Amino acid sequence: MKYVHGYDSRENRRLQDQANTLVELLHSDTSYPAGCRVLEAGCGIGAQTVTLARNSPDASFVSIDISVASIGEAKRAVQLAGLTNVEFQQGDIFNLNLEPHSFDHIFVCHVLEHLSRPDVALANLRNLMKAGGTITVIEGDHGSAYFYPASDAAHTAIQCQVELQRRAGGNAMIGRELYPLLMKAGFDPIHVSPRMVYVDSSRPELVEGFIKNTFTAMIEGIRSAALDAQIVDKAIFDQGIRDLYRTAEVDGVFCYTFFKASGTKP
Repeated sequence: MKYVHGYDSRENRRLQDQANTLVELLHSDTSYPAGCRVLEAGCGIGAQTVTLARNSPDASFVSIDISVASIGEAKRAVQLAGLTNVEFQQGDIFNLNLEPHSFDHIFVCHVLEHLSRPDVALANLRNLMKAGGTITVIEGDHGSAYFYPASDAAHTAIQCQVELQRRAGGNAMIGRELYPLLMKAGFDPIHVSPRMVYVDSSRPELVEGFIKNTFTAMIEGIRSAALDAQIVDKAIFDQGIRDLYRTAEVDGVFCYTFFKASGTKP
């Protein structure tokens, strides 16, 4: 697994901005019963962990990530929030040292897009669940981005992200594939809920939090990698970034869809 965005402080801030901006859209209906044991697979810097643990104070969480540095950041975030119901472990989602059939629920957010074999990852996670347990998966889909004013350069810049992720073994358009992936992994029933982020200037918190600090910051962050890979002309990429920021102006509009899927282990 290669995280194409990197692990620097700028990306950490972007992840936190994304989590804070989208907390209601993505997590308003995420909570777990008292006494249950929940695995968060791929917790990163804890951007989702704090919300999960806060929404379900009487559940216990085991949050894992492959990056030791990210786990350190996640621990600090949880401690600053005053939460005590989270345990952290370093681990690879393809080779987890956890007891089979030991979790009531599993939560996976913005992880499958980075994996070369998301189907195998889901099968591994299913093995850790008790019968009747549920999995919740959240992913975006870069093919769902559209905006006004229209810009071919902006779409080219976004496509650079898609291509870099593809070369790293991931899939930046995996949101649309959650239903077949969960079906293949043996979950039944499955429910998929598209969550559109719609932004115009009447929603200033989303203009700042999503257009600027989440989406455009993400695309801007892969500039060096895209130029080094020679998949785009510098002038076109830079114009694309300017055009994405242009959608944040008073007459701009930006839309993007996340997909939240849940499945039950029979």
